[in-house]
Amino acid sequence: MIKVLIAEDNAVNRELLRELLEGRGYTVLEACDGQEALRMIEEAQPDLLLMDIGMPLLDGFAAIRRIRENPRLAALPVVAVTAYAMRGDREKILKAGFDGYLSKPLNPSSLTAEIDRLLIKSRHPADPDQINEDRPGSKTRSARPTGGT
Repeated sequence: MIKVLIAEDNAVNRELLRELLEGRGYTVLEACDGQEALRMIEEAQPDLLLMDIGMPLLDGFAAIRRIRENPRLAALPVVAVTAYAMRGDREKILKAGFDGYLSKPLNPSSLTAEIDRLLIKSRHPADPDQINEDRPGSKTRSARPTGGT
């Protein structure tokens, strides 16, 4: 079963994310700040981290720095789920080391698409351009062989 860790200091936002993720069959873990998220990553080894930027104790920027510097954690897909939605924020966040960016208020279909993209990418990193033909309109990669001679 796929484990997703939510690092978010706002209880309402955590609840919304948890309900969306559990509705898709994911196991959901929750952290209230960046420090707790780092501890839980080490202990629970989630498949994906959804992380707010503005959190107490250790914000999202400091937490992503620590994740990317740690060889045991560096490959973990991390999506920023944030209210930082001004011009240039997305680029700044991605440049900081996040694999994805979602702005609040959250669009459930964007969340689903981003999770699918990153989970497929983390499981099949060798072929970034292959299209998943199992899902109409999808531009995510597929593990299906493309055929050949």
